[in-house]
Amino acid sequence: MKLGFIGTGNMAGAIMGGIIKKGIFKPEEIMGSDISEQGRKRVQDMYGICVTGDNREVASKAEVLLLSVKPQFYAETIAEIKDVVAKEQIVITIAPGKTLDWLREQFGKEVKIVRTMPNTPAMVGEGMTAACPNEFVTEEEKAYVQKILEAFGKVEIIPERLMDAVVSTSGSSPAYVFMLIEAMADAAVADGMPRPQAYKFAAQAVYGSAKMVLETGKHPGELKDMVCSPAGTTIEAVRVLEEKGFRSAVIEAMKTCAEVSRKM
Repeated sequence: MKLGFIGTGNMAGAIMGGIIKKGIFKPEEIMGSDISEQGRKRVQDMYGICVTGDNREVASKAEVLLLSVKPQFYAETIAEIKDVVAKEQIVITIAPGKTLDWLREQFGKEVKIVRTMPNTPAMVGEGMTAACPNEFVTEEEKAYVQKILEAFGKVEIIPERLMDAVVSTSGSSPAYVFMLIEAMADAAVADGMPRPQAYKFAAQAVYGSAKMVLETGKHPGELKDMVCSPAGTTIEAVRVLEEKGFRSAVIEAMKTCAEVSRKM
């Protein structure tokens, strides 16, 4: 078995879907375990992978093992599987706050670990993942893991000290963006636009704006200035956002998010 998942929730399902769609692994080369029979059946029906209720079975068979359980269950999950994880296997983690040192301590031996932080846009192939391998992962293995992660979005290898910033910048930020889209749509509805249309206009505006940042290479401030005509509608909206502390609210929210991540 080439790839194993312990935990088959939404993030795991998004990763599986991307990997299978890109042809990196076939469904029969992937196995998932979950305490929930319903969760196992869901990914089996969706992707045709092998499933089991036995975490140790997955851990013992997979060449690459992805731990996709919630952070609070990491310690007990690792305690359950650590004696069947071999030194040649690669373990990928996606839990905020669980450092490479902490993970090595839990395993109690030398293990190839790649700490990552993906985000939910992986579900539509537009994820952003940060990856940080430990010293036991070779350059060849690092490239292999990066290829796996690129199946559902973009990947950057980063130093571990930046991981908490990643949690706030991309890991948790889809929630902030969804709130922005919802607020924009509410305003459009208040001005008479039907709600389904309002969501479409707002979401496409956010999507297109993000694409402009990525593809033009221009500073976001420069792109903002391009929209703000003298004495126009946009600069007035920007003035109100500044008056209401829009930027400060985003910055403070992200700093709080990163701080919580450090303490997990």
